[in-house]
Amino acid sequence: WNPLNLHRFIANIAFGGAIVGAYAAYKFLSAKTAVEKAHYDWMGYTSNFIAVLAFLPLPFAGYWLMAEIYAYSQQMGITAMGGILAWLFVVQAVLIGTILLAANYYLWSGMSRCEGSRRYTWMIKYIAFVLVLGFLIWVTPHTLILNPSEIATLGGSHHHLLGPLGIMPAKNIAVNLMLIFTFLSFQLYRRSDKEITVSWEKLGNALIVAIYIVAIANVIFAGVYYGYFTNTVYKVGSSVMQVMSTLIVIISGVVIDSLMFKNAKTLPSQWGKVTTRSQYALFALPIAFTWLMALMGYVRSSVRTHWHVYTVMKDNSPENYIPAIGHAGNMITIATLLFLIIILFIFWIASLSTTKQVEGA
Repeated sequence: WNPLNLHRFIANIAFGGAIVGAYAAYKFLSAKTAVEKAHYDWMGYTSNFIAVLAFLPLPFAGYWLMAEIYAYSQQMGITAMGGILAWLFVVQAVLIGTILLAANYYLWSGMSRCEGSRRYTWMIKYIAFVLVLGFLIWVTPHTLILNPSEIATLGGSHHHLLGPLGIMPAKNIAVNLMLIFTFLSFQLYRRSDKEITVSWEKLGNALIVAIYIVAIANVIFAGVYYGYFTNTVYKVGSSVMQVMSTLIVIISGVVIDSLMFKNAKTLPSQWGKVTTRSQYALFALPIAFTWLMALMGYVRSSVRTHWHVYTVMKDNSPENYIPAIGHAGNMITIATLLFLIIILFIFWIASLSTTKQVEGA
């Protein structure tokens, strides 16, 4: 239960931050004064900060959960990631990629609040390139649903170039690099309104750069070498190395920056000066989060197949069946839309508290 509890605990923090961020975006777009825009801009930034910071370790909790499932029953794990439910993990990749791209775009847009961000804006295009490339690798399937003529044209069920990108070593590289570069966006944003004054600034920056370079090299090396050129048993072990590299970047980046920011000069920030486009990125986060939670809830329920407790207690009821993926997708979408409609209704109700009532005679 511990992996599931940790995964749900972290996810609830990220989801809560995304919902509050959507409320801040709603209020920002409907604000009439500069003061209101500044307040809800700050609220949106704080909410996104919470959502992103909680989301970064979430995939690792998911890895731990799947490792526990495989340890309990390999067949159960194969059903989830290599059987009938495998294509849903491609959809999962699309949704998580959407979350990362939206969160990064909001951070990049938010950097316009501070004049000091000009020092770092040149890096945005390279971060975006890595994120998009990682996203494309992550959503690349290993096998395609093809008819005989298509298989003959392709020369087999696997594409000779894209096939290797469809297995987990390539996807582990993509995921970890996307998380590392998302943290880089977050780190650049935090630095955009600060002027570091400590005497060891150059040493600290050099140390951070070195950590990034070593971690990225380790993620790529572990994924390529252990994923494609060694025995299959080493693939799982290499993912631990990759996870540790990513976590070291995040933890060391936070610690070193915190020390470097001591007595730092704070540059002026113009809250409320962000583009309206950035607010739609905040709306994208809860939509993707809600859809993702419903999707993976279907996976978690379906992976038990015809068991109440897998291999312990069978479900012999006549209603025991796994809904078709298409039907489940429709229901998940309906549930997501209903939830968002309820959320918007709550936002509207909350806005009534600011409406001034005309005093009666």
